[in-house]
Amino acid sequence: MITCCDLAPPHVRAIAPYQPGKPISELARELGLAEADIVKLASNENPLGPSPLALAAAQDALHDLALYPDGAGFALKAKLSEKFGVAANQIVLSNGSNDVLDMAARAFLSPGTSSVHSEHAFAVYPIATQTVGAQSIVVPARDYGHDLAAMRAAIRDDTRVLWIANPNNPTGTFLPWAEIEAFLETVPPHVLVVLDEAYGEYLPPAERCDTAVWLTRFPNLLISRTFSKAYGLAGLRVGYGLGHPEVIDLLNRVRHPFNVNLPALAAAEAALDDAEFLARSYALNAAGMAQLVAGLAELGIETVPSKGNFLLAKVGDAARINTELLKRGVIVRPVANYGLPEFLRVSVGLAGQNARFLGALKACL
Repeated sequence: MITCCDLAPPHVRAIAPYQPGKPISELARELGLAEADIVKLASNENPLGPSPLALAAAQDALHDLALYPDGAGFALKAKLSEKFGVAANQIVLSNGSNDVLDMAARAFLSPGTSSVHSEHAFAVYPIATQTVGAQSIVVPARDYGHDLAAMRAAIRDDTRVLWIANPNNPTGTFLPWAEIEAFLETVPPHVLVVLDEAYGEYLPPAERCDTAVWLTRFPNLLISRTFSKAYGLAGLRVGYGLGHPEVIDLLNRVRHPFNVNLPALAAAEAALDDAEFLARSYALNAAGMAQLVAGLAELGIETVPSKGNFLLAKVGDAARINTELLKRGVIVRPVANYGLPEFLRVSVGLAGQNARFLGALKACL
């Protein structure tokens, strides 16, 4: 008997589902460990938690949970508009920045079209592409990061989207903004360039760039950002995209109604006002990154220089090491699915969490 699942489109059946970092509760159940004794450095979360201002705003919003949120996100858009100097019709709000990526794929890709992304790029790019029946063109990496010249050469007549993450996940590599700006000058106007800046707040101040000012020059540019990382709101799922009004209009046509919930809207608005928390998050990450890089070097472990809140550690038999770390109550991220079977991705945690990982890794080695 043929079932409905048997008749699902082949491109959907071929998708390898996204694998998130293992939850603490799952590991506790599997190995009989106490949740309080488990350290999770797998999902690039902010170890400080959420901004106190954001937490208070989200708690206050709970009183109105019986009401639908503002589907247009007027107040949050107003704050983002002021921050980036763009009009409200240049902003789309999203259920985490993943939602921006999915909207871009659904609005601009279809069977018979293609998208371009780098090897070792975020897994959602090929998933979003394949979901709509389009083809992914994978460009070999250069030093674990983007080879812009090769990506430009890979663009075909049927290419409609090109994905760039800066810094890149999962490798942490970073391209100088001048190189990306020069690259945008060469991209044909029929290709939407999605610039994923999920980790932009972790860049040193001297290496940051207000890419929103490029929107007047590049109507085929879509900038994706999130409150999940440095702002500490991963559990609320709220992000946004910045683009040309016509691009944003198309995204809104495929955006799910009320895709950002009420507490998330309130928390994101408040988070934008908490510059002190953002500065603390950056400083903690810089110190933690230095701690991890130094500790791994002492163990003879090669790392890929990272500008995010995570780094790749080349441990050799990563599958075995990961299993041994789990037994010791330490969760990191294997990245064999990214074509990096010898590496583990480690999120930067608090000093004690970083030390716990380093000690457990030494025992495993």
